[in-house]
Amino acid sequence: MALSVSIKVLRQKSLMSQMTFAKELNVSPTTVNRWETGKVKPNLTAMKAIKTFCERNGYSYSDIEKEWLSYENAIQWSEEK
Repeated sequence: MALSVSIKVLRQKSLMSQMTFAKELNVSPTTVNRWETGKVKPNLTAMKAIKTFCERNGYSYSDIEKEWLSYENAIQWSEEK
């Protein structure tokens, strides 16, 4: 599953609006929207907030982390070329 979809599914499972989810993660609703549409990926600080959110609410973080790491590795690989 794409990272954008995983973040959206996490939010929807939590029965939260983008605004409420954004407040939980200390980001703007626009940022959440951009994550969910795949326009941008969360940075490391945001990923830590997502991990904390998952841990507090009993959701798995491992798939989201794998997708994010896969994306980050792809960026590093392309920058090394």
